[in-house]
Amino acid sequence: MANNSNSNAKRVRSTADVELKDRLVSVGRVTKVTKGGRTFSFAAIVVVGNEKGIVGYGLGKAREVTDAVTKGIEDAKKNLIKVAISRGTIPHEQYGKYGGSEVFIKPAAAGTGVIAGGAMRAVLESVGIKDVLAKSMGSSNPHNVVKATMNALVQLRDARTIAMQRNVEVEKVFNG
Repeated sequence: MANNSNSNAKRVRSTADVELKDRLVSVGRVTKVTKGGRTFSFAAIVVVGNEKGIVGYGLGKAREVTDAVTKGIEDAKKNLIKVAISRGTIPHEQYGKYGGSEVFIKPAAAGTGVIAGGAMRAVLESVGIKDVLAKSMGSSNPHNVVKATMNALVQLRDARTIAMQRNVEVEKVFNG
């Protein structure tokens, strides 16, 4: 979560009591050409989450795919955040941006499912969102799409949080 100055983000302190499931988003092969020949290495983007509001992403690089994935999982466990989820969807519409990627996520009615593509789907399913409409715009680079999606999720706030920040009752948040 580099360069994230949003005060709404709730970092998860310990992963000891959290059962995390990992999802591989993408694996990139990198070739280094030397006078001795080609050297291959791999970069893996991994998303981990408990499907109950906690999610994180990580990048692992190694000579073997399995080692890169393992490193990605360890990195993802260091970047966990808590996301506001209400009744299986998100509390409100939200934009997220990172680099050339922009994402838009919108709450959906129960039974809609996760309407999102590729990298966004992995993040949204890992956090435990069951019904959401999502659109990825701009760059489709999986690194930036994952980071833009995480940026949007970090900015989500539920009614209780807003009421506490404004020092009013929860009903007052909805009624103006």
